[in-house]
Amino acid sequence: MAKTTTEDSAAQPPQKSNGKQKIAAMGDLHVKENGGSSYKELFSEISQAADILVLTGDLTDLGKPKEAELLAADMRSCSIPIVAVLGNHDYECGHVEEVKSIIKDAGVQLLEGQAVEINGVGFAGVKGFAGGFGRYMLGSFGEPAIKAMVAESVEETMRLENALRQVRSERAMVVLHYAPIPETVVGEPQEIYPFLGSSRLAETIDRFPVSAVVHGHAHRGTYEGRTPGGAPVYNVASHIEKPTGRPYALLEL
Repeated sequence: MAKTTTEDSAAQPPQKSNGKQKIAAMGDLHVKENGGSSYKELFSEISQAADILVLTGDLTDLGKPKEAELLAADMRSCSIPIVAVLGNHDYECGHVEEVKSIIKDAGVQLLEGQAVEINGVGFAGVKGFAGGFGRYMLGSFGEPAIKAMVAESVEETMRLENALRQVRSERAMVVLHYAPIPETVVGEPQEIYPFLGSSRLAETIDRFPVSAVVHGHAHRGTYEGRTPGGAPVYNVASHIEKPTGRPYALLEL
């Protein structure tokens, strides 16, 4: 079966030819410039517990290159492949290109509308965007600012579709920062639901055979839900209580 990789996939470690993979998934690390907390020990632990690590955005707290450098240093203790997307916090300071470069140089497969296959599992990833859910989803009407917001949501969805079209593996995981369904943001104030994700993402996911979806962003949300088409969705923000009892979830694909 053909493999789909990003442009720097040649740097990947040798892939396994068969067998289910244990995937550790975690989001919203929010690494701060003061280096007050380290993820070295946690990354070492994950390396023993899983075959692949997936990070669902907000890798840094304010999108500062220094924060990305601290995270990259901690990642040296992770001995398994890492797949990631960015989150809204990673854009905060306007240095997102520097942040991306630092993260990629650390050996991370950073997905922005691409797909990569590792050990027989295909990963399709985008940041995603806001917009709301179901019949309350924001429409492209009125002021240019509203239309621009909807256009951004649609563009991220199109990037996800393009990524999913690249996947050739029978096992596929979608990696997002924003939520594709309202069920996994339950616990957050209802007033901010439209800013936590968009049903457009779920509509796209349900057009493809997806084994699992992971996202972050909603720190006070709910761990598990399903798209209308039945794809399992997991909110893996590090703040969410998970079956592992740890900041990361463990999923088997």
